[in-house]
Amino acid sequence: MATTVFLNGRWCPPEDAMVSVNDRGFLFGDAVYEATPAYGGRFLRLERHMTRLQQGLDALRIAADVRTIERCHFELLERNDLRREPWSMVYLQVTRGVAPRGHAFPAGDVQPTVYGFARALTRPDRARWQAGYAAITYPDLRWRRADLKTTLLLANVLAQQAAVDAGVDDVILLRDSMAVEGSHANLFIVSNGALVTAPLDERVLPGVTRSIVIELAAGLSLEVHERDVSEADLRTAAEVLLCGTTTEIRPITSVNGEPVGGGAVGPITRQLYDAFQQHLLTL
Repeated sequence: MATTVFLNGRWCPPEDAMVSVNDRGFLFGDAVYEATPAYGGRFLRLERHMTRLQQGLDALRIAADVRTIERCHFELLERNDLRREPWSMVYLQVTRGVAPRGHAFPAGDVQPTVYGFARALTRPDRARWQAGYAAITYPDLRWRRADLKTTLLLANVLAQQAAVDAGVDDVILLRDSMAVEGSHANLFIVSNGALVTAPLDERVLPGVTRSIVIELAAGLSLEVHERDVSEADLRTAAEVLLCGTTTEIRPITSVNGEPVGGGAVGPITRQLYDAFQQHLLTL
């Protein structure tokens, strides 16, 4: 657990961080966030996370100083004694601020609420990773701007709870019979020796780890296609993997109780995972 959090310019213990009941993040989910990983105190693509945060703020028309938010990342690691932690994460959330409840943007000068915390992450051991992970498919009930990293995550919560109820690890969301992504990670499949992932549009979050996987694939001379992934593609895929900040690269070895490929972690997923671990050494 975090020992020190950031709230509107103040550093304090989590139990002392209080947000107004009139905050629009609390009332409407009128907020965006970023979760940025750090390895040994070195952030992975912090600038890309901040660019995505700025894009979300611009889309929602929330005026906040991203430069200040970026600086908070380093101090959150320091104040929570995470500089030497092998793997950690900084979470920063920005809401439109405090105003009387009303659906339209509040008039006047409303200051955004900025909240942040940091915590250590734990990577599964190699044996657990090599065993693979099970997933189910679930309807994509999210709003139509899934490309924005907002705090409107109830549909994601329901999807992940469906996985818990089914006794599996992950969910693959289906929209209009297309597999778009996981509840909190991007989706790739391997088909005919190539990586395939849904194109970046309003259905898909432009994942930072997703972009790294595509770069690593190029370095491994793997072909990558950005196109729709149908349910049939998912069922016949040789390999399925999810990737994200807290997921890294995760092999999915069964979907809806059916094995993916031979039911074991595939060679391309292994190559990408090993290349990702090597990439972290360059930070």
